[in-house]
Amino acid sequence: MKLNSIELLIEDKIATLTINRPKALNALNTEVLQELALALNEIEKNDNILALILTGSGEKSFVAGADIAEMKDKNAVEGQIFSKLGNKVFSQLENLKIPTIAAVNGFALGGGCELALATDIRIASENALFGQPEVGLGITPGFGGTQRLSRAIGLSKAKEMIFTGRNVKAEQALDMGLISQIVPKGDVLNAAKDLASKINRNAPYAVQASKRAMNQGINLDLEQGLNLETEVFGLCFSTEDQKEGMSAFIDKRKATFLNK
Repeated sequence: MKLNSIELLIEDKIATLTINRPKALNALNTEVLQELALALNEIEKNDNILALILTGSGEKSFVAGADIAEMKDKNAVEGQIFSKLGNKVFSQLENLKIPTIAAVNGFALGGGCELALATDIRIASENALFGQPEVGLGITPGFGGTQRLSRAIGLSKAKEMIFTGRNVKAEQALDMGLISQIVPKGDVLNAAKDLASKINRNAPYAVQASKRAMNQGINLDLEQGLNLETEVFGLCFSTEDQKEGMSAFIDKRKATFLNK
């Protein structure tokens, strides 16, 4: 699989996807979105990959947004087509069965903030900057920002960010719950790899089942969510990982899971 604007590295059961358009601050254009879809397809099919890290090349920008030069002359129909492509790819990322981590190194604006929001966990460098500045360009967020941002930080704070177009620094993003931790500039990718390694020490099926229960359950009422939890909990008992994990606990030894 040949990719022009994205680099895919697989090491120690961790896939790292790097958006590599440094001259454009890793802005998202049609080619990047299409290549993201191709790479995510490959990752989904590879059972040896247990976690995914998404980042941008360099220390200045994760993704500075969608490519304004490409969007500028679109009409209403073309704008909807571009939005549908972005939303399809970001939903593909969100619905990957494995845990996903955004290693946010610098600007995460517009489509970059939306891309980070489509991952499970977001780690940011101390120089990271988040925002949805689309209204200042005469458009709305189009890759999930009007939906995922409010789910991450609450409706009122999300409306304030989107209506004003203001950016927030890493410290404020942490206070909002937009990210889970801040690390020194230059350390964000290593921090993401360390977190992915910690996740991968656990039973793969249980981790993936937990993700499914949380992702689906957040859109259900409590009773339906608890029913879903009961379902995935029960299914764990049909796996070798459950037998190994509990036997290891009883035997006071370290568990060895099948996919490790």
